[in-house]
Order: sequence, then structure tokens, then C-alpha cells
Amino acid sequence: MRAELAGEIAALRRRGVTPGLAAVLVGDNPASHAYVQMKGRACDEAGLFHETLRLPAATPEDELVALVDRLNGDPRIHGILVQLPLPPQVDARRVLHRVDPRKDVDGFHPENVGKVAMGDPSGFRPATPYGVQQLLIRSGIETKGRHAVVVGRSLVVGRPMASLLLQDGPGGNATVTVCHSRTRDIGSVTRLADILIVAMGKPEFITGDMVKPGAVVIDVGVNRVDDPTHKKGYRLVGDVNFAEARAVAEAITPVPGGVGPMTITMLLHNTVQAARQWVPAA
Repeated sequence: MRAELAGEIAALRRRGVTPGLAAVLVGDNPASHAYVQMKGRACDEAGLFHETLRLPAATPEDELVALVDRLNGDPRIHGILVQLPLPPQVDARRVLHRVDPRKDVDGFHPENVGKVAMGDPSGFRPATPYGVQQLLIRSGIETKGRHAVVVGRSLVVGRPMASLLLQDGPGGNATVTVCHSRTRDIGSVTRLADILIVAMGKPEFITGDMVKPGAVVIDVGVNRVDDPTHKKGYRLVGDVNFAEARAVAEAITPVPGGVGPMTITMLLHNTVQAARQWVPAA
């Protein structure tokens, strides 16, 4: 997919447009820093213009909003990414809604949420669920008519994931069930899934006996668990017990290395889409 994007980027550059992405990072969250660094490397490899604006954790909300306003008016920037989580003194909703929806490559602005729900292709689909959908499509996994269970109802992954799976088209037309923290006996629901997508933020919560034999399992979770046998003192695990689920699943994504690279790829895709939509038709 990144090779395909390289061709689109080259075509835009021939028209005098280099897609540009700005990442705004507030505070010292190690995971956020690592993620933004990976995005920067991916932009360099793809030939995108990018800049990362790092602000101290004590940054006032109004100062952050003013920065977003400046980026909204910067012609070099086609996509704006405000890295979450934001510190407690900042109203994340106010900041995210301040981003020009034409530059909202994370797909968090209400205008893009509505467009995605309606199936409007000009809307930006959130990078992680969009990446999951493309992962299914590119792996040749049929979704039409199959029962997909999404575990987690966040605005970032769970809800847009369900919306994309319901749409009419490739990677859609599934029958969708959404589970969450108030769902009774989650295992009885997950065992019905032909496609099980887990994004709940609980390390290895989904065990092998909660997976239908032959199911496709997509693990969106990334969790640090203490492990003194590792050099860093911890290891990364998903929301699914990989060893147990792998024994019964038809296909399963690893953590790390599964959904994460797809998320970054779709962020690049959305940035290129934004640049293309800003450029008048040839």
C-alpha cells in the first residue's frame, strides 16, 4: 500500500504539491513520542513533508487551540494530527473539533464522523479501523455476510470500526455486534464471531476458549506488562492471548507488528487524500 501511495505522491509533486502532515505532541508520554517518531520516519520514506510540534505538558488549552488555528491556515500542511492523550487541563474535544475538517486526517471531527457513517468517500476514516478494514481486504478475507464482533466501543476504534464493517462495499456488508464493558458474558458473544476485532485495552483479555474455531482475529490492543526477563523490564502484548487464540483461529494479527503498521499507512493515505482534495482538478 505504501508503494501505491508513492505513485500518488509523485504525481502530486509533479503538479507542485507535496502532501504535508503536522503532528502536535503535548507532554512526555513515552508511547506517544514513539508513535510520532514512527509516523515521521514513514513520512520521510514516503516523500511527505512533515513537522512535529512538541509542547510542554503544562501548555494552556488556549495556546494549543491557537497552534491548531495556525496550522489550519498553513498551506504547506494538508493533514493535522493532535496526538492523544492530552493533559488534563486541555479539553480534547474542543481541540479536536477546532481542526479544519479538510485537514482532520485522524477522522475525529464531527463532520468526518458523519461522512464516514453516511459512506461519503470525501470523509476521513480513522486510521486504525480503516487499517483493520484494509488488512482484511488485502488478506483476502471476505466480510460480506459474515458475523463480525467488535469488542470495544471507543470513538477512536470500536464505533467507527462497526460503521466501516456495515458499509456497502469491499470490507463491508458484515453483520456486526459490538461488545463493551457492560456486555454480559462477553465470551458467549465473541464465540459467535467469524471475524473478531478486539480493541478494549485489557492485556490478553480474550482467551482461546472465547474464540470460535476458524475465526479471524484482529488484535488492536497494545499493552505493556511487566516482565523482568526482558531487557526493558516489560513486554508488549495485545488484548488477545495470542498463543491460545492462534491455536484455534484461521488467521490472527500479532502484537506488535500487526495493526500498528497499518494505522501509520492509513494516516499517510489520509494525508495524501487531503492533499488531493485541496488541489483543483487537473
